[in-house]
Amino acid sequence: MEIKKILIGSDHAGYELKEVIKQDLLTKGIEVKDVGPSSADSVDYPDFAHLVANEVANNNDFLGILICGSGNGINMAANKHQEIRSALCWKPEIAELARLHNNANIIALPARFISNEEAIKCVDVFLSTDFEGGRHQNRVNKIACC
Repeated sequence: MEIKKILIGSDHAGYELKEVIKQDLLTKGIEVKDVGPSSADSVDYPDFAHLVANEVANNNDFLGILICGSGNGINMAANKHQEIRSALCWKPEIAELARLHNNANIIALPARFISNEEAIKCVDVFLSTDFEGGRHQNRVNKIACC
């Protein structure tokens, strides 16, 4: 898979992991656009989920990474966008299947329940896995409700 441009965002609970992942991607030569926040001060996760989701939905050149404490809230907010398939991942195998079978375009990570190393592995697998298509395409086509 050709590595696309990456959008990354988090809430305050995911801020430190966001910075770790962003630095890892930059050292690998991957273009990263950070939509915030710029500190660990309290913020509302939907604000950043919608920034990433809007950009990914409107630009096929981007994949997204979202991070909050549990991964759930930011994932739910992103998935309100019809063109988004955000997958909550905490193991590389789940990240691989999210891309391979579901054509996920955003990975959501649970900062309070995953190590930095495991999160980086999840992101690496997510970014290096292509959608398998075939029998999965029909299923992906049925995800949007409108």
